Amino acid sequence: MRRRRAVAAAGVVSAGLLVLSACDKPTPVATVTVGSDSVNSEATCGGEGDALKSSDLTQCLKDKGVKTISVDPDETVRFGVDPEIADKGWTILMNGQPLTDSSTKTYRTIPGSVFFNAQYGAQGNSTLVSIKQGEKDTSGLWNFKLEKDA
Repeated sequence: MRRRRAVAAAGVVSAGLLVLSACDKPTPVATVTVGSDSVNSEATCGGEGDALKSSDLTQCLKDKGVKTISVDPDETVRFGVDPEIADKGWTILMNGQPLTDSSTKTYRTIPGSVFFNAQYGAQGNSTLVSIKQGEKDTSGLWNFKLEKDA
């Protein structure tokens, strides 16, 4: 009788572990911080290591459900990424165009005024900022909306 219970208990534990292993692993996180406010997000597209198609990237840059943060142009905007993103190299994009060179660091800073300066391609009081993972092939994209707070 005891043996049956032990076998049944082992079966339940094994089934539970099997169910847990089928869960999707969350993608790495990127964070944007301005002053004491910050927003973070898992990948808008990709983030699992496979290269994205250019058509997927174009769609991803049009995604409307992105996290928003207010930026005073006199503040510094800080970007932080998980080491998994940094290891493959990452670039900050502004409205889909590269703003920085690729980096393997986990942290970068940019003056807030850059994101609202027409010289850098800004239009109006909000800017789509993306973090692109991968130096050659893009394997992930994290989108954020920066709104001017003046």
